[in-house]
Amino acid sequence: MNSLSGSSRYRFYWVNFGIPLACAVVVFLLFDLTKIDIAFNDLFYDPVTQTFPLDHVHLFEKITHKWARIIPNWTGELAIVGALLSFLWPRLKAEKHSKIIAFLEKIKVAPVLRFASKHRRDFLYVVFAFSISTGVIHYLKSHTSVYCPIETTQYGGKIEHKEWYENFDLLKVAGDGRCWPGGHASGGFTLLALYFVARRYRWRYSKAVMYGSLLLGFVYGTTRVLQGWHYMSHTFWAGIFVWLACLLTALAFYGRARLEQPLDQRSSGVSKRSLINAVNT
Repeated sequence: MNSLSGSSRYRFYWVNFGIPLACAVVVFLLFDLTKIDIAFNDLFYDPVTQTFPLDHVHLFEKITHKWARIIPNWTGELAIVGALLSFLWPRLKAEKHSKIIAFLEKIKVAPVLRFASKHRRDFLYVVFAFSISTGVIHYLKSHTSVYCPIETTQYGGKIEHKEWYENFDLLKVAGDGRCWPGGHASGGFTLLALYFVARRYRWRYSKAVMYGSLLLGFVYGTTRVLQGWHYMSHTFWAGIFVWLACLLTALAFYGRARLEQPLDQRSSGVSKRSLINAVNT
């Protein structure tokens, strides 16, 4: 039994920590220590006009940068609303507001409040995971002071191109640059928090949530590369840091034992037993 438990623990840490850290080493060696980033961005740069043509297509900017933010923004806002509502139903029940409860039942609001109360931990987890991920990205941006490609002399700008490790300062703001890791990409990657919620309930389609969140982050990041506002490695780094932030937050909220349980293959939805167990823990 102990050997099985040890094997399960080893696999959990290898998959969830080992693979992202291995990816970080690969990205550092393959991108940060070479000119691959610049070579890739050169494909979308017009040296004659000294511009990235897609940076001047307003519809492209509106769809990929402004409208795209709706998905993570609304997810975070719904989590905040859900977390706040989760405290309302227990208070109404405890203080025995029978008339208010009857009215809420009549207008079909009571089921929403019960759902929010039942999933309080999940709503709070998403709020914290989003906040911590955003905080990590902002910390790294300000403490590395990397300028965006379009701002550097490499592409007609005024600032010298430097890698993040050349400017990194642990304790104080390194400068005015705010380009590493990719902020827009990190917005898509924050939806990885939903993967850990799904994983808590052993939902059989948890991996689909994970792959969808990763795809969204890569799409967000790549569109900014096409406009000259990021290098491709900025997207990879954003994904790595957001994954680790969401994972550590999930461990704090749910614990490893809950997250490493095998997925429930019996139904397409959340099993009743796993839902009850998750609510009671």
